[in-house]
Amino acid sequence: MMKTIFFCCLQLFILQTYAQMHVNYNPTVQQVKDIQYFKPAGNLFVGDCIPFYHNETYYLYWLLDSAHHAALNGLGGHQWVLSTSKDLVTWKHHPIVIGIDEDWEKSICTGSVVFANNQFYAFYATRLINKEGKVNEQLSYAISKDGIHFKKQKPNPFYTSAPGYSKRNFRDPKVVVDSTGTFHLFVSSATDSSVSASNGAMVHLTSKNLQKWEVKPPLIVNQNDVPECPDYFFWKGWYYLIYGQGGNTFYLKSKHMYGPWEYPSSQAFNEDWSNVVKTAEFTNGRRIAAGWIPSRNENKDNGHERFGGNIVLREVVQLEDGSLATKFAPETVPAAGKPLSLKPVTDSLTAVLPDGNMKITSYNGMGSLYFDDVPANMKIHLEVEPLGNIEEYGLIVHASQKAEKGYKIALIPDDHKVSLHNTSINGVDGLNNTISIDVIVKDDIIDVCIGNRRCIVNRLPEEKGKQLWLFVKHGAAIFHAVSIAPLTAP
Repeated sequence: MMKTIFFCCLQLFILQTYAQMHVNYNPTVQQVKDIQYFKPAGNLFVGDCIPFYHNETYYLYWLLDSAHHAALNGLGGHQWVLSTSKDLVTWKHHPIVIGIDEDWEKSICTGSVVFANNQFYAFYATRLINKEGKVNEQLSYAISKDGIHFKKQKPNPFYTSAPGYSKRNFRDPKVVVDSTGTFHLFVSSATDSSVSASNGAMVHLTSKNLQKWEVKPPLIVNQNDVPECPDYFFWKGWYYLIYGQGGNTFYLKSKHMYGPWEYPSSQAFNEDWSNVVKTAEFTNGRRIAAGWIPSRNENKDNGHERFGGNIVLREVVQLEDGSLATKFAPETVPAAGKPLSLKPVTDSLTAVLPDGNMKITSYNGMGSLYFDDVPANMKIHLEVEPLGNIEEYGLIVHASQKAEKGYKIALIPDDHKVSLHNTSINGVDGLNNTISIDVIVKDDIIDVCIGNRRCIVNRLPEEKGKQLWLFVKHGAAIFHAVSIAPLTAP
């Protein structure tokens, strides 16, 4: 009898730890500082991030990826891992908190967390193969007393699909509990129509007991694609709905809980190389957004996105009209040493002014100056004062001699556009006025913040030039307070 009990317990232990064993994720060997641009040690990557805030702690749940979504025959094989911090500086990494325990679970997909009834509820989608051999996504949830040790609830899945909506695309539940104790789920899906164009929709489900669910009118409809990985929150008088389309992140705002929605003045989360952006509140009324920087195919500058990469955090700012902006959260900026004393190399179109600032005057084309022997990993700060209209201005990092190679960061005032090599952001205001530019160059990641209002990031692994160039095209500008500091190891 004792042997039988022992054998049963051993089988249970093996089933419960199967997921942890085959990905070989060890939380004790992960870095505890500088979680900005973090990826787990070894051949593991960060997928969708699920931030949550409770009791002065920022809970950063994220999908553990081991094969760029190729695990379990391309269904992902993802599981939830957790990193926590009270100050965004020092982090604690935890073992897998929601893992794959059953053969039918092919991926623990993106979801959300809420604290209600004195416990944590984690809602997520489970990707599986149905009896007909087709891929379905169905809803599951787990509960926890501490936000770390979760227990899956039965029945699992508890909800298969809503009438009239796709069974293949039914995922990423965002959970909200209202003042009456009613649970609201916003689910990424599409109308079950033979016409696939513009049928993306955000399903709205409600329940008081987590057993009987009512389908409400959808939050948004007629989307070109499934509105993935939603986030929803109320902040300073506005309701916000965030969702993904084609890998990019968009948001809408409203003065009412479930719309009608207003399109904002700019899409601050829409960075091509910052995927699946979600937010959580933080201390003193702040909000911190979390996403991930994809890997590049074959590790080439022009390689397409591959699932899984590095964490990227942003601080969210609310503008007067309720629109949102993003900037570097100061706690997440990688540590750097003292600024270097580098002398710029100038020519007839450039000058170092008596106050140490630099002026480029180039009305007939491109004018530039450069710094030599800059660090490979560095923090750059400067402020640019345009002197009248300019076609474009900016800097080139990892540049070679004569800047024939390197990565251009270009601010284009007339187009309200900022580009970073082969990616760009639009709707950037203030480029005709004095504006700050902050750049982090770390390994193959280049991250830029413009005017503490908009950010753009890119993964560029190939060029390793040791020059930093400043340039102006068809105009003149003064470059103030230029600072170049080497990053220090975490």
